[in-house]
Amino acid sequence: MKKANNKKKTDELRPEYDLAKIKGGVRGKYARRFKKGTNLILLSPDVAKYFPDEQSVNDALRSLVSIAKTNFRRAN
Repeated sequence: MKKANNKKKTDELRPEYDLAKIKGGVRGKYARRFKKGTNLILLSPDVAKYFPDEQSVNDALRSLVSIAKTNFRRAN
């Protein structure tokens, strides 16, 4: 037999968090991208400092893939 749970659920948000001060959040900001299958990836700050924009990241990764494919073919 289960014990009755007489505890009421309370709001777990700490009192020091003032929701009125939280501004700028946009609900569903990336929903369209997500539906298309776009992956959002956060680069570590030490890596991100070498890439000014997403195009430079993509170019570097494409170069790395090309090198990896070439090395894989040579190994076989």
